[in-house]
Formats: sequence, structure tokens, C-alpha cells
Amino acid sequence: MYYSNLNQFKELSGYEIDGTWYPRVTKIVEIKAKPALYRFYGELSSFNEGEAIKKQSATEGTMLHEAVEKILIGETPEVDPLIKPAVEAFIKFFKENHIQVDPEFVEKQIVNRDERYAGTMDAMALIDGKFGVLDIKTSQAIYRDYNLQTSAYMAALQDQFKNLQSRWILRIDQARKCINCGASLREKGGRQKIKIPKTVKAKNCSHIWSEPIGDVELKEFPYWQEDFKAFVGAKKLWEWENDYFLRQAGYLQ
Repeated sequence: MYYSNLNQFKELSGYEIDGTWYPRVTKIVEIKAKPALYRFYGELSSFNEGEAIKKQSATEGTMLHEAVEKILIGETPEVDPLIKPAVEAFIKFFKENHIQVDPEFVEKQIVNRDERYAGTMDAMALIDGKFGVLDIKTSQAIYRDYNLQTSAYMAALQDQFKNLQSRWILRIDQARKCINCGASLREKGGRQKIKIPKTVKAKNCSHIWSEPIGDVELKEFPYWQEDFKAFVGAKKLWEWENDYFLRQAGYLQ
């Protein structure tokens, strides 16, 4: 990404905490290549079309994310009809799985002063008797890249919470289902994407789509130490990439 000046770089790339500037976890992990994103752009007619879809998709994802966070702290948010199926599926899943969240640790800023980075985690939760980091995603799948982000949170919190045991990705999404063959139609960012099962029936089906149905997936990733080594490596590469502004900021000597 191009930055026009130091202030813009610092604002977009990190946080000022107790008078010290730290790079943000999510900005650091952007340094990793994303093949799925390249394929996404390759399927479109232009780069600008991809940027427009990404922007609208991010807006919809933020709406869902903010609604879920309000529910986690005990509020009842106004839910846009656009994301209502996903929110309702989350509420049902949350209750049925007896997930416990302390409102104090929802959207909580954390800092690792030894490794010099900061971030904002979604929540800390008690799930199946284990206490750990809960990260919320609104993507169509759980990607391995998420492990870099959550490992950074785990490393930052391990000294503060001696009972820290695990981490989870909670994916929340919605899609229409074909009532004939089980294919799915995902509508996000103004774009429709159909996923067809590998059956003869599905390939030859004249799809009849249901109303949008919420989809919730929870996956645990208890072993974070190797992922954290990869995060530290990604951070080193990110520092190399942004050496010019990091030296101006006094972060690198």
C-alpha cells in the first residue's frame, strides 16, 4: 500500500498506546500472499470491479461484526434485514453451545511490548470448559491465515492470563440453498457466487433457491506456538517492506 506521509502510515498501520506507537496485528499479516484473493480478481472484468466488490463486502461484514459484538456485551442491536439470517443463526448457535463471554473483554485492545505490536481482539470466551481467544470472521470459509492473527493475540495475553488455554475462529455467514440439489448461492458485495456439489443431479439442476439461511462454524486451534513463529517472521518481512516510515517513526533504528 502507498502512504503519502508518516502520519497517514501511523494512523492506518498501528496504535498509539501510553505514548508509544505499535504496528497493528491485522496490518502485519497483510504482508502474506493471498492466492484466493488473486483468483477472485482474476474472475472479474477489471481491478476496479474487484475493489468495488471488496468495499461493499467489507461494509456488510462490518455490519455483521458490530451486531454480533453488541450481542456479546448483552445489548440488543437493530439488525439490518440484509444480515438478519446470519445474526439469527449466531444467536441460536451461541445459546445452544453455552458460550460464555465477559463483556469486559469484547473488542479489547492488547499489546505485546516484548515483540512490539498491538491489536484489538474480538473476545475472550469460555467454551467447553476452556478459556481463550475467540475471533469472529464473516468469510465463506475458515482460512489458515487467521492462525497468524490469533497466535499474536495468544502470545500477547499469555502472561496476563495464566489459565489461557485455546483459541477459536467463529465464522458467521449466510447463503441461499437450492431445494433440489443442495447447491449454495452466496450473495455478498453485490456479487453472487454459486457453489455446486459434485453430483450429476447438481450439475444438471435448474436451481430453485431458498431464502437466505444463516451459517455458523466454530473451529478450535489450540496449538498456537508454531503459528506465532510464522507471525514473527511475517512481522520481520512487514518491517522490511515499510522500513522507510518505520525509521521515521522511531520504531526501527
